[in-house]
Amino acid sequence: MLRRINFNIRYYFHPPWDSGISPPELLEFIEHHPAGRAIDLGCGTGTNVITLAQRGWQVTGIDFAPRAIQIARHKLRRAQVVANLIVGDVTNLQSLSSTFDLALDLGCFHGVENRENYLKELSRILTPGGHWLMYSIFRSASKASGPGLVASDLDLITSHKFHLVSRTDGVDRRARPSAWFLYLRPESVEIG
Repeated sequence: MLRRINFNIRYYFHPPWDSGISPPELLEFIEHHPAGRAIDLGCGTGTNVITLAQRGWQVTGIDFAPRAIQIARHKLRRAQVVANLIVGDVTNLQSLSSTFDLALDLGCFHGVENRENYLKELSRILTPGGHWLMYSIFRSASKASGPGLVASDLDLITSHKFHLVSRTDGVDRRARPSAWFLYLRPESVEIG
């Protein structure tokens, strides 16, 4: 709870993760895939929601920080684009009845405590054949907790039947190991 309050307060200033620029990895994805329905998980102030909407996507953005969604609504009005913005929890998306062709996650999954529920919800809302484009930092083995992926998280993703299409490793602005992942939800899941 304290962490959520901290995130919300940081949106009253300029949080370091809010660059206001859509990453080239998203722009490349948009260039090579037809517009459809997209959800931005942990959308922050809506920069990528706007980018997707301007390129013909029907977009929903969700973030647990009310201040971030308030800013996003203002930015959408200024950009004269329409999108659905929700204050909510990415591990509990029961209010969403829609399915999506693209789930975008820039630094949300690696900070979620209940990654199992996140993946269950993602599996439910992502269409068969849909893509999950995710950016994440990695947590060092010496840290017992905190944001960042560890090897078992990648195994958890695979156990939810997401197929890795591509992975591009790098470092973030603070020189922490990071990666861009593109996963595919298969058209059908084998049972048994």
